[in-house]
Amino acid sequence: MTAKHIGIIGCSSEGAALCYRTICNEGARMMGAHAHPEITMHNHSLADYVKCLERGDWSGIGQLMLSSARKLADAGADFVICPDNTIHGALRYIEQLMPLPLLHIADAVAHQAVKQGYRRVALTGTKWLVESDVYPERLARHGIEYQRPNHDERDEINRIIMDELVYGVFKPEAVKTFQHIIDRLRSSGCDAVVLGCTEIPLIMNDMNSSLPTLDSTRLLARAALHQAIPESVLA
Repeated sequence: MTAKHIGIIGCSSEGAALCYRTICNEGARMMGAHAHPEITMHNHSLADYVKCLERGDWSGIGQLMLSSARKLADAGADFVICPDNTIHGALRYIEQLMPLPLLHIADAVAHQAVKQGYRRVALTGTKWLVESDVYPERLARHGIEYQRPNHDERDEINRIIMDELVYGVFKPEAVKTFQHIIDRLRSSGCDAVVLGCTEIPLIMNDMNSSLPTLDSTRLLARAALHQAIPESVLA
C-alpha cells in the first residue's frame, strides 16, 4: 500500500511553505531517506483572500477554497489540508460541497492540547481568526478553555502578521511584542499558547515563549502525514 496523496489549499506563501517543508522533512523520518507522500498545492493570490477578508465576504473566501479543492481533486489528491487558520472560518459555507475530506487545523491543535494536558490556552492569530469561532468550537469539544488577547494586542498582532510575516519579514521587535503579550496571558492563567497563524511559528517557539507553544502549522503537517502514511509504508 502506498502513501496517500496530500492536497494543500494554500493562502499565504510563508505559511504554506512551512507546512510543505514540514511534510517533506518529517515524512523522510517516517518513510526513509528522501521519501515523503505525494503532494500537490494550489494557491490563489493572497490578495484575493485579503480583499474578501477586508469586506467580510466569507462566502467569497469559501469559493476560493473550494476552487482550490476541486483543482486538487482533479490532480488526484486523496484529502486536503489548509495551512491558514483564518480562512477556516469560511468552511461553513462550503463543507457540503468539498470534493475531498479536509483535516481541520484547529482539530490538530486541540488534539495536541489534550495530549499535553493543557486546560486553558492563549489564542493568537489575525484579528479575523481571534474574533471568530474557529478555535472556540473545536476547543470546547475537548473541554479546553481559551483566552483572547485584548483589542489593542489583536490589532498589533494583526499588523505584524499582515505587514511583516506574510512577506517573510522577521523583526526582533515583533518577537518582543509577542513575548510581552504571551507573558500577560500567562499571568492571567493560560498554560499554553496557540500559534494560530501559520506564520507565527517562523518567529515564536518553545525557546523564546514563556508558555509552551502549540504550533498550528507543524501540527497540521504531522496530522496530514499520519493520515497519509499507512503502517506498511513506515520506515
